[in-house]
Parts: sequence; C-alpha cells; structure tokens
Amino acid sequence: MFLAFVGAGAANAASYDGLWHVIIITEAGSCDAAYSYPFRIAGGRITSAGSFDVSGRVGGGGGVEVRISAGGSVANGTGRLGGGSGSGRWTARLSGGNCSGRWQATRS
Repeated sequence: MFLAFVGAGAANAASYDGLWHVIIITEAGSCDAAYSYPFRIAGGRITSAGSFDVSGRVGGGGGVEVRISAGGSVANGTGRLGGGSGSGRWTARLSGGNCSGRWQATRS
C-alpha cells in the first residue's frame, strides 16, 4: 500500500518534525481492516521510517498530503496535524479494487 501527505505553506512546518506513528483504518473496500506505519517528518518533508515508499509534505498550518506505495499498491491521504496528533482521509488503488477510510497520527 502507498500513502502520501502534502500540504501548502512551509512556515512553521519544522514544528511537526520528528517520528510519527500513523494508523490507517479501512472503512470501505477490500483492504485489510487497519495498517500501521511509522513516518518521519523533517523540515516539512514526510519520509518513511519503515520499509515502504512514502512522499509528502506538511504545510506550516499543519495541512498534510501523503502518498504511500508498497507491493504494487498506492494510497493517497490528506488531513491535518496539530500539536502531537492528526487525522484525515485516504483512498487506495489496488490490483483487486479500491479502498478508502481514515487515518490517525500521533507523534512518537
């Protein structure tokens, strides 16, 4: 699966720097019920802290857009971080169909 967060505006984006734990919850489609991923944010740029492909950005206001890819699957998410937590929505395109749901993040 692939997920990416991207946001506009770099002001104060560094305030979100660090390791984040993200739980991805499936609400529709044939994906597994939940996934858990570690992400690293540095200077507003989101990268993987695990063994999958991640790209994305966090804007100064906490707006996030992310893309994750693993095993031929791709997921995209949008949402917002604030303080030590965040949440949003995601969608995925898989070989066996599409999925969607919500995500929750906490700073590690």
